[in-house]
Amino acid sequence: MERAALATWKERVEHELDRVVTFWTKYSHDSEHGGFFTCLTREGQVYDDLKYVWLQGRQVWMYCRLYRKVQRFHWPEILDAAKAGGEFLIRHARVAPPAKKCAFVLTRDGRPVKVQRTIFSECFYTMAMDELWKATGDPRYQREAVEMMDQIIYWVRVNPTGLGQPQLSGAPKVDSMAVPMMLLNLVDQLGQDDNKMSRKYAELGEWCSQQILKHLQRDGQLVLENVSKDGTEIPGCLGRQQNPGHALEAGWFLLRYAIRQRNPELKTHIIEKFMVQPFHSGWDNENGGIFYFQDADKFCPTQLEWDMKLWWPHSEAMIAFLMGYSETKDPNLLNLFCQVAEYTFERFPDMKHGEWYGYLNREGKVALSFKGGPFKGCFHVPRCLYMCEELLKALLVAS
Repeated sequence: MERAALATWKERVEHELDRVVTFWTKYSHDSEHGGFFTCLTREGQVYDDLKYVWLQGRQVWMYCRLYRKVQRFHWPEILDAAKAGGEFLIRHARVAPPAKKCAFVLTRDGRPVKVQRTIFSECFYTMAMDELWKATGDPRYQREAVEMMDQIIYWVRVNPTGLGQPQLSGAPKVDSMAVPMMLLNLVDQLGQDDNKMSRKYAELGEWCSQQILKHLQRDGQLVLENVSKDGTEIPGCLGRQQNPGHALEAGWFLLRYAIRQRNPELKTHIIEKFMVQPFHSGWDNENGGIFYFQDADKFCPTQLEWDMKLWWPHSEAMIAFLMGYSETKDPNLLNLFCQVAEYTFERFPDMKHGEWYGYLNREGKVALSFKGGPFKGCFHVPRCLYMCEELLKALLVAS
C-alpha cells in the first residue's frame, strides 16, 4: 500500500510541476529589462510591473535548480532567463553600491522603491547567486554570493547598524526564528557539493541550529516565533505568536542539518517537535488545512488573516513529512503527507489556467484569485513539487 501511494503521488506531483513551470515561463519573463513579473492575475496577465527582490532571487534560484537537477527542465531558455534575472539583480538590487543593502521593491527598470530593515532581500540575492554559480560555473556569481553572505553574517552576529533599524527604548529585544532559519538554509545552499564552503560555514550552521531550537518552549510543547535574546518567552501577543507553517519549514531545514551531521537523536527530536507537534496543533479539524497564525494561550490572534489557508505552509508541510518518512519509514509520517497533499491538491491548483491560488479562506474557498503578488512568486510551489518528486523517486527506487 505504501509503494502504491508513493507511485500515485509521484505521478501527480510530476504532472503538477510541469503545469506550474509552464505558467511562469509563459507569463513572467521580462524580455526588455531582465528579471520577472510576479504580480500576475489568475490568467497570467501582469497587473503591476514592480519587481520584488525576494521574488526575483527566488525565481533565479528555482530556475537554476530545475535546470541542474531535473533533466526535463534542462532547457537553454530557462537558464538564459535565470541569467537575465541574476544580471538584473547585480545591476539594480543594491540601493547604494558598493554598499550591500538591497532594496525590497524595484521599478520594472530597476530603480529602488522601498527598503526593508531586514536581511531577507540579501538572503535571496545570495541564494540566487550561488545557484547561478552552480548552474553556469561562472566564478563571478560565486563571489557575489560569498561577499553578500559574509555581509549578512556581520549584520546578524556582529553589528546590525547597517540595516538601519532604530534602537528604540521601549522595543523588546527579540530573536525571530526567521533569521537563523534563513541563515541555516544558506549554509546548506552554499555548502552543497562544495567542501570548502561547507567547512567555512560549519560553525555558523551549528549556531543557527541552536538558535532555532531555543524557539521550542514550554517544556518542548510548542514552537514560538519570537523569544528573548536569552531564549526565554516574552510577554504579550508577540511572544505567544505561533506560525505552524514556519515551524514545519524550520523542521525540514533542521532535519537536513541533522542528516548532514549524522545525528539520529536530533533527527527524532526535530520530527516530533518541529513537524508532528506543530501540525497537530495547527490543523483545522473542522474545515481541514493549516491555520496561518495561532496564539499559544488560545487567545484570538491579532493577525486578520490568522485563520486563512495559504499556499506556502501546505507546501512546507508536504516537504517536511515526506522527508521525515524518507528518513524513518514511519508510515504515520507518510499518512500525514497524504493528508496534507490531498487537501492541497484538491483546493490550491487552478486546473484551468495553471499554477496555484495562494490564499484560501478558512473553509478552503479561494479568497484572492491572483497567481502572484508581492509575496507569492515562482518559489514555494515549484520548490515543494521538485523536492517531493525527488524524494518520491528515491523512495520508489529503494523500495
